[in-house]
Amino acid sequence: MTKNRRKSLINILGGTIVALLLGAVAIVVGILYILNHYGKDLPDYSQLAQYEPPIVSRIYAGDGSLLSEFAKQKRLYIPISAVPPRLIQAYLSAEDKNFYTHGGLDYLGLMRAVVTNVKNVFTGGGKVGASTITQQVAKNFLLSGIQTYERKIKEAILAYRIEKAFTKDQILELYLNENYLGYGSYGIAAAALSYFNKSIDQLELEEIAYLAALPKAPSNYHPIRKYDRAVARRNWVLKRMYVEGYISEEEKSIAQSKPLVTASRDKTRTFKAEYFAEEVRRELKSMYGNQELYEGGLFVRTSLSPDYQRIAERELKRGLIAYDRRHGWRGPIRHISLEDMPALSQQLEKLGEIVKLDIPLGIKSWQLVLVTAVNDEKAYILLSDGSRGRIDFDELKWARQWKRKEYLGPKITKATEVLFPGDIIAVEEVFKKAPPEDTLQEIDVVRTFGLRQIPEINGSLIAMDPYTGRVLAMVGGYDFKRSEFNRATQAKRQPGSAFKPFVYTVALEHGFTPSSLILDAPFVIEQGYGLGKWKPQNSSNKFYGASTLRLGLEKSRNLMTVRLAQYLKMDGIVEIAERMNIMDNMPPVLSMALGAGETTLLKLTTAYGMIVNGGYKVTPTFIDRIQDRHGKTIFKHDQRQCPDCLVPEWHNQPEPEIPDDRAQVLDPVTAYQMVSMLEGVVQRGTGIRIRALKKPFAGKTGTSNDSFDTWFIGFSPDLVVGVFVGFDKPRSLGKREEGASVAVPIFRDFMRAATKNAPVIPFRIPQGVRLVRVNPKTGQIAAVGEKNTILEAFRQGSFPTKKGEVLDGFNSLVQTKTKLRTGTGGIY
Repeated sequence: MTKNRRKSLINILGGTIVALLLGAVAIVVGILYILNHYGKDLPDYSQLAQYEPPIVSRIYAGDGSLLSEFAKQKRLYIPISAVPPRLIQAYLSAEDKNFYTHGGLDYLGLMRAVVTNVKNVFTGGGKVGASTITQQVAKNFLLSGIQTYERKIKEAILAYRIEKAFTKDQILELYLNENYLGYGSYGIAAAALSYFNKSIDQLELEEIAYLAALPKAPSNYHPIRKYDRAVARRNWVLKRMYVEGYISEEEKSIAQSKPLVTASRDKTRTFKAEYFAEEVRRELKSMYGNQELYEGGLFVRTSLSPDYQRIAERELKRGLIAYDRRHGWRGPIRHISLEDMPALSQQLEKLGEIVKLDIPLGIKSWQLVLVTAVNDEKAYILLSDGSRGRIDFDELKWARQWKRKEYLGPKITKATEVLFPGDIIAVEEVFKKAPPEDTLQEIDVVRTFGLRQIPEINGSLIAMDPYTGRVLAMVGGYDFKRSEFNRATQAKRQPGSAFKPFVYTVALEHGFTPSSLILDAPFVIEQGYGLGKWKPQNSSNKFYGASTLRLGLEKSRNLMTVRLAQYLKMDGIVEIAERMNIMDNMPPVLSMALGAGETTLLKLTTAYGMIVNGGYKVTPTFIDRIQDRHGKTIFKHDQRQCPDCLVPEWHNQPEPEIPDDRAQVLDPVTAYQMVSMLEGVVQRGTGIRIRALKKPFAGKTGTSNDSFDTWFIGFSPDLVVGVFVGFDKPRSLGKREEGASVAVPIFRDFMRAATKNAPVIPFRIPQGVRLVRVNPKTGQIAAVGEKNTILEAFRQGSFPTKKGEVLDGFNSLVQTKTKLRTGTGGIY
């Protein structure tokens, strides 16, 4: 080699080195510039340390059953320590196999993705990504989802910084709880429930693999709409787990051979109590606001008893339907002309359109059908599944025409008086049998149905623990889908005679006894200039003369009650209404003594609970306890303190005494006297239909003027139940309809089922009560051998006399704790 040639090569080599050095410097400077330019305005990644994602608030019944969930994003946050290892392995296999070894960026994976994408440009393949789990955390938490080179650079910078600030497990915990996985679910715990109705520790291998397949694009792997693609992606994850050594080949093969089966979304383990859950939601919103309710992850344990709730919903619906059937047929839900659609396929299509409207019927076994033909003896119907059935005449006899003021049309003599071809009606199957072998052509009409009608009447029922105020069951109407208005807590209606016990309680507090005599006679009072005279009447329009206080309550005598209220003065009755939290600002007028004010079923039921619990004040509650997302208790209904209850072990020490800090709103003796009188309502009075249960029950009917509102509030020794029935737009329930005929049967049937297996416990008698056998009509001490007597409850130191003083027009014998006094009565 010549000297000049060697010199030339040296120059070329030197130039190349210089160029490479300059290129390297330029690259370093470029990288530094990029890092400086894109890294200076990045979001603060340290906020991830305090990250509290929006998570679902869950409402549970008293037995732990899930009632409802409230969330903007359905997410349950699970710490990494609670995630099964196999689930972690599945995600690493599918998303980032080098997660625990790279520093935020997987450079080998990045190079493979670049090469693959270059090839795909020429072969028409799709783009592949190389984002690590750390990069996905940076994108999901701190950046937008817009695909740009600028965002990718920022993502890489943040991933590097996140890796320096957090452990791998912390990063993975954020990732597993943040991703949207379809079905409205965020995070693996919510997705496991949504797809498989399981907690994450109950998942099978094939189910784990499917969840790990979802982060890329949940909608692309929908388990029903895109089943084949979902299975293929799941099987790919299983293959990756095998390649990475997490599962054996046998496990892979078995899991890949299994079908993808998800839980039906309408069969999740949720107990339906919509009115109750909505009441809890409203209360939580008022306590904590919308953001905490829908994002705070509250754990709410309620007072609901699912057993009582099932009974309450069933018996209220039965009672409303029974009333509705008594008052006739109002016509079909819809009517269509069959002349325009003579073909069966056309009729079936039209019926399907109406069924899809999802008209709430209230009863699961009811369904909408189309009447296709009617003769004198039966109606023929078409079901939405294309099958046929019939309604026999016996199932139509009840359907006399409804008329205004709840009157009935003439008796039904043939089916054509009720139904017409083209009617869309609700039915319930009542009889089904296999057809004879030689008449298989009749198979479509052997199914027999009964005509049903959605009741126009509505109502509510509440069951409560009278000692704590815990609401054990609540139904606010016939069907929540038809109306979310809660008639137990939101409807203010006139209680009618259901308020009378509190008037009589004031009398007992002022010295009267259950045997005190009140005159049942005409009562007239001037209402003021130009207003005329007020003349209340008994429901029977009769007068019964001198009657005991007990009898006046048992038979719900209006005239006795008004006369008593006039004597006692209305101020005391206004005071007890406020004391028992029945109503505030009651006008001090005599009509209020007959229940002309307005209250809710919840308030009135709670007040009756204070009678049976011995006179202690209770506050109704739907919520027992609330915990925040960290498990800290932030609310408890029972605020009593019991330090001795927290001992770690028992060493035969005395049982701890829990203080009773309830206020005494009624004297215990007075409360028991009222319990005894209300028990008489069931044994001999307006609630006598309940007596057939042969258990200790007590209560009072209520019917407002013209039967606009009907009530029964009653109790056993340990359960208080209120029932209200009325129209949402108030109108009369009809002649001869009252609390005894409408509300009492609902209460009776509820109590029959609710106390079926409960031990028979008598009402508790407090100290200071003296039981004396008396004549129930006169209130006088019973003679030896006298029949039809009752045990009357007197306060110690008081007893009935033979003088027979009567309130109004005569001296009146009244009872006090220590002495007797007399006084004149009101006008009559």
